[in-house]
Amino acid sequence: MNRDSLLELLQAIQQGKTTPEEGMSRLARMPYEDLAFAKVDHHRALRTGRPEVIYAAGKTNEQLVEIFEAMAQHGSNVLATRATPEAAAAVCARLPEAVYHPVARAITLRRQPPRPLPGKIAVLCAGTSDLPVAEEAAVTAELLGAQVVRIHDVGVAGLHRLLAQHVELTEAAVIIACAGMEGALPSVVAGLVRAPVIAVPTSVGYGAAFGGLTALLAMLNSCAPNVAVVNIDNGFGAACFATSLLEINLVKAGTAT
Repeated sequence: MNRDSLLELLQAIQQGKTTPEEGMSRLARMPYEDLAFAKVDHHRALRTGRPEVIYAAGKTNEQLVEIFEAMAQHGSNVLATRATPEAAAAVCARLPEAVYHPVARAITLRRQPPRPLPGKIAVLCAGTSDLPVAEEAAVTAELLGAQVVRIHDVGVAGLHRLLAQHVELTEAAVIIACAGMEGALPSVVAGLVRAPVIAVPTSVGYGAAFGGLTALLAMLNSCAPNVAVVNIDNGFGAACFATSLLEINLVKAGTAT
C-alpha cells in the first residue's frame, strides 16, 4: 500500500463506498505480513515512497513466488532482483502478467503507473560484460518512474566511443556508470558533465581485479568531486539513489506526496 492507495481507501470509507470493517480488513496485515519465513513490509511505500524489493538470490522458488504474490495482492508494483530463469518461470506461472528481464536478472510486475520523475537517467556500461549490472539499474529506475537512456560499451579503452555520446551525457540529470577492470569510466564521465555520477564497480576482470575490489577502490579514490560509489555489482542501489535525486526536484516543485 502506498500513499495514493491509502488515501483512496480512506475516501471510500468517508463516502460510504467501503465499510469501516472492510477497510480494517485491508489494513489488518499492515505494517507487515508474516509468511513465517519472511515478513513482507507492506508499509514501506508509505514510509519511503517505494515498495519493498525482493532479493531473489538464496530463496527457493516457492518462497519467491509466495512473497511476490503477497506483494502483488496489495496493488503495488513488484520487483525481484537476482532471479534465475527457473525462479522467474515459477513466478510467471503463478502471475502471468509478471515480466522477466533476463539480462538484468529481474522480474517486474506493474500494478500501477509510477509517478513520472523529472529529468533523465543515463545508464552507462564500460563493456558488454557489465550489461547485467547496468540493466539491473535501468530496469529498477524505469519501474520507479524514471526515463532511462542506455549507453553501452563506452569504456576508456576507446574514448572516442564515449565522447560520441556527449550530447546524451550532458542532457542527463543523473548518470550511472558501471565498470569493472580498473573502473576508470566514472571518473572520466564526471570530468565531462555537471550531473552527479553514481559509480558502480562490477565484478568483471582478470585476477588482480579481485572480483570488483580493484574497481571499487579506484572509484572511491576518484579525483572527480561529483562521483558517489555504491557496492560491487549493486545496480539496484545505484538506481534507487539516482531516482531519489530526481525526486528532490518534485519536492522543490511541491508536487511530491
